[in-house]
This record gives sequence, C-alpha cells and structure tokens, in this order.
Amino acid sequence: MILRLFAALCLTLFAHAAPAQETVALKTVAWKTGREAQAIERRIEALLKQMTLEEKVGQLHLSGRGEGFNAARIREGRMGGVMNFVVPQEVADVQKAVRESRLKIPLIIGLDAVHGFSTYFPLPLGQASTWNPELIEQAAYWTGREAGAAGINWTFAPMVDVSRDPRWGRVLEGAGEDAYLGSVVATARTRGYQRGGVATTVKHFVGYGAGEAGRDYNSTWIPTSQLFDLYLPPFKASFDAGSMTAMAAFNALNGVPTTAHRDLLTGLLRQTWGFKGFVVSDFGSITELRLHGIAKDDAEAARKALLAGIDMDMMGDVYDKHLAGEVKAGRVPMKALDEAVRRVLRVKFHLGLFERPDVDPAAAPALMQTQEAREVARRAAREGTILLKNANETLPIAPSVKRLVVIGAMAVPEAERVWTDPAGLGRRAIQSLPDALKERIGAGVELVYEPAFTKNCGTEFADKDAAVRAAAASDLVIAMLGEDCEFMGEAASRTKLGLPGVQQELLEALVATGKPVVLVLATGRPLVLTWADEHVAAIVQTFHGGTEGRAALAEILTGEANPSGRTPMSFPRSVGQIPVYYDHLPTGRPQKIRQRYESIYMDEKNEPLYPFGFGLSYSRFAYANPRVDRARVATNGIAEVTVDVTNTGARDGQEVVQLYIRQPVATRSRPVRELKGFSKIALKAGETRSVRFRLEAAKLGYHDDAGRYVVEPGRFEIYLGGSSLADAKTAIELVKP
Repeated sequence: MILRLFAALCLTLFAHAAPAQETVALKTVAWKTGREAQAIERRIEALLKQMTLEEKVGQLHLSGRGEGFNAARIREGRMGGVMNFVVPQEVADVQKAVRESRLKIPLIIGLDAVHGFSTYFPLPLGQASTWNPELIEQAAYWTGREAGAAGINWTFAPMVDVSRDPRWGRVLEGAGEDAYLGSVVATARTRGYQRGGVATTVKHFVGYGAGEAGRDYNSTWIPTSQLFDLYLPPFKASFDAGSMTAMAAFNALNGVPTTAHRDLLTGLLRQTWGFKGFVVSDFGSITELRLHGIAKDDAEAARKALLAGIDMDMMGDVYDKHLAGEVKAGRVPMKALDEAVRRVLRVKFHLGLFERPDVDPAAAPALMQTQEAREVARRAAREGTILLKNANETLPIAPSVKRLVVIGAMAVPEAERVWTDPAGLGRRAIQSLPDALKERIGAGVELVYEPAFTKNCGTEFADKDAAVRAAAASDLVIAMLGEDCEFMGEAASRTKLGLPGVQQELLEALVATGKPVVLVLATGRPLVLTWADEHVAAIVQTFHGGTEGRAALAEILTGEANPSGRTPMSFPRSVGQIPVYYDHLPTGRPQKIRQRYESIYMDEKNEPLYPFGFGLSYSRFAYANPRVDRARVATNGIAEVTVDVTNTGARDGQEVVQLYIRQPVATRSRPVRELKGFSKIALKAGETRSVRFRLEAAKLGYHDDAGRYVVEPGRFEIYLGGSSLADAKTAIELVKP
C-alpha cells in the first residue's frame, strides 16, 4: 500500500518534467548461460580480490529512502542496494554517488512494485481471478517496464505465499489457496517482470501465508509433506522461470525463524534446487531474531542469518554495524562472507547493471501510463471481475431501468489517486463508476450518485438518509462497498470478515427499500457474504481493479462485457469455517445426511458459500463427453484428456475449463480434488469446442513425510467443469512402466 503514495509523489514530479523525445529501451533480464556466465564468474572473482572487508559487507547492506538515509555511505562503498526511491531524479542522484565510489559497483534499486507503478492493475489476488496467465504476465511486464523507466531494477514481487485463511490481510498479494494455480501465476508474473526489465524477488520463503489464526507474522506449523505439496511449488515455479532473488519470511517455521533457517535457505534452496541468486531478509527481520528468542543481540543475529543463507540485510543495519566485527573475531568465516557477496554481485552482473546507463529523468515520463499499459489494465480488471450471484438476471442492467442510483464513496476515486499524466498529455483521471456508467447507459436513464460515507473506508456516514432516499426512488441500486484504508494488506489481520465500519448498516437499509440491490465489492480478501447472498439481487466481486477498474465494472454492469473471473479462494460462510478450502482430505465419517457423528458443524454447512474456481457468466456452459485417449497410462507417460464445452447461452462468453483429479485409494489419504489443469476459452453463443489437456502421470504424485516424491500406480478419477465442483467424469489407471 505504501507503493501508491510513492507513485503519487513520483508522478506529481514527472508532470513538471520535459516530455521525452523517444521512449526508454529496456531489455529483458535473465540468467546468462554458457560462456557469458563463465565470463561473469571470472569478473566476480576479480572484483572480490579488490574489495576490502568493509566494501564486502557494504554489498550486503540494503538501505532506503527517508529520514536517516546517508548517500555518503554509497560513496564509501558501504551500500549495495537501496529501496523506495521512485522519483527518477533521486534515483539518478544515488547512481551518481556510485560513480564517486572507489570500485563503482552499481546499486541494485528495489521497490514493492506489487501491482503497478504508474498504471495500476488489479491486486495480485484479482489478477489470479482472471485465470489468464498470458494476461497476468502482461500486467507484470508493464509494471516492470514503467518501474524500470524510473530507474528501478529490482521488484519485491511476486509474493507466492499460498494461504487458506482470509483473516490474513496479505492474501491480496498472492494467488489464493491452490498450489497449481499459484504456480502458474508465479511463473507468469516472474516472466512478465523480468521481460519488463526488473529482477524479481519471489517471497516469502516459506510458510508466511500459514500463520496461526491468520495473524500476520505469527508462527507456522507445516508438516513436511504439506510443505512440499502445497507451499513450495509456487516458489519452485518462480525459480524455474528465472527469478534472480528470493526473500525470506518473517515467521518461524516449525519453531525455526526462516531468517535463520539453514536447512531451507542453504540446504533446500541452494544445494537441492541449485539456486544461484541471492536471498534478502524481509524488513528488519534479522534484528527480530532477538525477539524470536534465538539471538541475544544483533551481532549474534547477524552471524546466524548470514550463516543460514541470508545475503542481504533489508533496512536493519545489522550487517552494516556488526558483520565486519564478527568476521574479525573469527565467528563468521571470510569464505562465508565472500559467498554472500559473490551471490549479490552475480545478480548485478547478470542484470547488466555494470553496463546499464543511469536513469534519464527526462525520458522516463514517456513510458508512464501508455495506452498499451492502460489497455492491459482494463482487460485485467474486466477478466478479474467475478459475478457471484445474479438472481432473476438482474444484470446486465435491463432496458426497463430508467432511474439508476450508485451509492458508496468507493465508486469515486479519492483525490490522491487521481494521477497526472506523466507524459505531459493533460490530466488523465481515473474514471469514476458513475461517469463510466453514464457513458454506457441510454440517454433516457437518469443516474444519481450518493457517496453515503465521508471516505472510501466506510467507517462513518456523510449522509445515510440521502443515500436511502435515492435508493427508494430508483429502479435499481448499485452499492459499491468493500475494504480500503487500513482494513487490508500487511498488518491488517481481522477476526471479523464482514463489511468494515458502517457499510453493513447501509446495505441493510438499502435492501429494506425493496428495490433490487447490486452489491459491487472491492476488497483485499474474500469476505463473509452470507447475509448479502440471501438478501441482495446480485453480487459482483473485485479485488481492487486498479487504474481501469471502475471503467471495467461499468462494462460488466451494462453488458458491454461478459464477466469471466473465477474465485482463487473459497469464500467462507462464517469465520468459524476457516480454514475452508476445496482440496481437503476425506474423513472416516464424511458428511452424508448431516446427522450426528458425521464430520459436520452443528450450526453451519460444511461447504463454502462460493467454492474455489467459481464464477457466473451472462452465458451458460455445458460439459459433455469427457474422455481420455488411453485407459492405462505408465507412471512416466502422458494421457490426453478431452471434454466438449458448449456455450448454451444467448451471449458470447469466456469459460474457465478446469481439470481436477482424485486418487481414491493410495498408501496415504489423498485430497478429494486436486487442480491439475485449466484453460480459459472464448465461445460464441451456441458454439461447441473440444478442450484438450495433456495430463502427465509424473505430476500426479505426492511427497511423503521425509520429503520424497512418490507417484503411485492405481486408479485416478478425472473431473472436468467450471469450478472445483466439476462433475463431468472420466478416469485413467496408472501402471508401472
């Protein structure tokens, strides 16, 4: 969330810069191979020989913009990276300081470019809701391209933490509850950022999304089999896609803080997976080892973190103050320090920072909020919008609606989010929902807007009565409500997952008018929507659509576009169900007729309100003739799975065809469903298409308690459909080769 403030400052300053005559050329960043990689290793060794102890420690020191920042440390060779510099001239200033240092080793310049820089895309959870990897990659590409034009060469993204607990505020930064979807999204975002010219930081390694009780920074307890099957796959996918750096998590995993977890950071990451980049701590997490109770002071914390495998200290000053002393005292071997420095330098060389020119502040504005970027932002917002309920075909807005009221301060962007066009083309405001609707509804439709609240947070009313009167006089009510301000993001864990503030009170008053209410949500997580589901006519879910979000909503509401988003997380009926997720294990006493001594709640259903992979459309889709090309498949073989999908509705639309598997009998209990493939397709009204999947037998296994991967022969059921409740069924038998 801090990023939005930095970007606003950045763009305000851009507005006074001279328009660039040509755009900035940014190259894809990727690991070099062959002779290029060998030459880099030789350059690293030559540079290491020239470095003093203090200069080596300096490469592991990451400092940031703000009070106390001292550029003299750069000139002294005592800083290897900086963060939160977003104004190009300020970036140029720190780059100039590098040229005044003895060895002139370039800085790696980092930023939380999580879902945009100048052009904002939906929150990552909203991007995952598109179920469109190509589109997600494009969003990351334009984020990287814009950030790179401002001099940023390193983003603290993607966050790939799997989480099944919407109480945790940071679910908005990830891809939801599933390892397969999370891995696909991790691959797409890693490729996109690095194609846009910035190195990625896959985070938070590992288990951060599994904090007990959904409380941020809390301890996690994860069995080995679950760690490998659920939490690690998205990290592995990002590394396989070329991620150059990783960030350790804040939490303790099974009693060991990950910032000092050598088995993870060195054993698994370096020795088993062969990762050759560097690992950065999270913000101040090295000094926090004292509070975890495993270091008596910062010197011991620095020693334990470095020897575990943390190469760079983010904003903690612990390495800067204590690491040289630990080396001199013999408690940290010079070899260990050299290896950490070697990894940092390796990333800088592979990024091309030694050859890359300094940022040109005058040229940067030409790459901000380009038409191409905004088109991708519009498409991402459109495809990430999820239609959760649509009783009596309330949507799209019918021709019979002659008086429409839009209610909620969130429908209009706050002033600080109306950015100046950095290219000098004039003021380009983020379009409000009322304005976007006015462009699309007929001339004979009256549209009234009432904010109801004093600000987007929805914590206090501006004029509740005016909003209710307007609703009572309308034919259709569109209420845009949700989470904003302090209610989402880092350090925003919640025990109650209803609408924050006084928004529920307003919603109930609107429903009491008797007029049909369309609830449009902009949140950072799945909320508990049980009351709304029972009382409103339609529910449209977004995870903050970004720069083009409200315009995309207007397209959906008026029928100009057909909703195609799908849930990346299960929506709970109540907080008491959490964690609720689709790929749970079967029990010995499953729910059958909801009688006592079955695995049920006495006061609530077992099932989520909206299941994983769910989303409605203005079209309808039918599945038929699920089939496989062979009944028996070797455990190292491949099966082709096909299903016929028909758009039986009257509108063209997009469907997310999902493939799930289940192994009903195995050595250990296996999940009732596991996602193993999906494909987003566009079908014209009445069109039928055969959708094919390649199902690799080698990917149908699991890890045991020792972390060993096992693919067991036996029967595998295959389910195809439009959500995790898919019911078009076929099967294969895995056999030994």
